[in-house]
Amino acid sequence: MCCRNRFIACTCCIIITLFFMFIISIIVCISPSSVKFHVTDASLTQFNLTSNNTLYYNLKVNVTVRNPNKHTIVYYRRITVISWYKDNAFGWVSLTPFDQGHKNTTFLQAVFEGQRVIKLKSKQLGEYKDETSVGIYKDLAVDFDLRIRAKYGKFKSSRFNTPIVQCRRLRVPLISNGKSVPPFSVTRCKSASFFSDRDAPDVDG
Repeated sequence: MCCRNRFIACTCCIIITLFFMFIISIIVCISPSSVKFHVTDASLTQFNLTSNNTLYYNLKVNVTVRNPNKHTIVYYRRITVISWYKDNAFGWVSLTPFDQGHKNTTFLQAVFEGQRVIKLKSKQLGEYKDETSVGIYKDLAVDFDLRIRAKYGKFKSSRFNTPIVQCRRLRVPLISNGKSVPPFSVTRCKSASFFSDRDAPDVDG
């Protein structure tokens, strides 16, 4: 009887171990890699800060969005792109929602045009004047504020807000009449933990 009980206990332990190994393998298999964002080109045709702190701007940014996953589809339901200069947000545009399949690359373009009052600190204003004299603005940035759904195999998530995708320290040339400018350097954006919900409660808190 004792041997039989030991056999049953060992069998149960093996089954439980195999079950947990199976669950872990499923999690590993469906755990998706972050979507990759790259700014492939950016240019300015106007970037003029007046004495009353009004910035007149015309900025165009081209971006590639790469879904590297074999089993994950991304449904972009809200795409807001925000432009920054030296920690000052100055432009917002909304892009058309789209669906992105497995191992797919999508090309996006955001155009910011208009005027906005911004407040540069003394040091930043000096940097702006130096950059204007050279014709390259070194501290521009764009952020992607996204609301998505994701399909992992056959499972489809509810809608959630991803962490902000940050494309920082962009060196953007000002295109002026007949003046040659250096090419834009492709810049990778920060998009770690792309499939996590930034509004989820902090379990450690």
